[in-house]
Amino acid sequence: HNYMLFFTEKGKCFWLRVFSIPEGTKTSKGRAIQNLINLEPDDKVKAFINVPTLSDEEFINNNFVILVTKKGIIKKTTLEAYSRPRQNGVNAISINEDDQVIEVLLTSGNDEILMANRNGRAIRFNEQKVRAMGRTATGVRGMTLDEDDPTDEIVGMINVSPDSKDNILVVSELGYGKRSDLEDYRITNRGGKGVKTINITEKTGKLVAIKNVNDDND
Repeated sequence: HNYMLFFTEKGKCFWLRVFSIPEGTKTSKGRAIQNLINLEPDDKVKAFINVPTLSDEEFINNNFVILVTKKGIIKKTTLEAYSRPRQNGVNAISINEDDQVIEVLLTSGNDEILMANRNGRAIRFNEQKVRAMGRTATGVRGMTLDEDDPTDEIVGMINVSPDSKDNILVVSELGYGKRSDLEDYRITNRGGKGVKTINITEKTGKLVAIKNVNDDND
């Protein structure tokens, strides 16, 4: 019953049953996603989540889909709102012309959210600071970007459970990485500027990614 939900940069969601995705060998090329879902020609898939079920009432009403855009807008919707697949996809967020979806998460309703920007800061808040909205809503401010830097943008978002033993890994353009404890990021309200997660210099380049990792990961 697994579904993949694909989200595009313009804020649409498309569904695929996992078993309907053609299986290939390790070295085969794979299929263009345009052949499997009805993407508009000027849109691109930006993120996906894997969902174990869309029919279990309890699961779909107590788990959430959280999207974030390049400009720091965050949007939360119950998974239930995505439980009726449609051939042509549905709107997942109403988005400004100059913005785009960059990351999507499936959350439990009580996760800690971390967002990071290009300039090396990260913000941490509980997802309960973001109320659930309908699919067509525009969302709310998740993180404030640097007003004096027009190139600043959100590079990623992760969710961890409050008692998680995971560390936070950030990676920069020029290949620098840094791990820190979740505790190093104090909990704030959503919408703030966050705290420094890595010192951005000419040597490191800007931040490109944030991930959660543990000692067992490669």
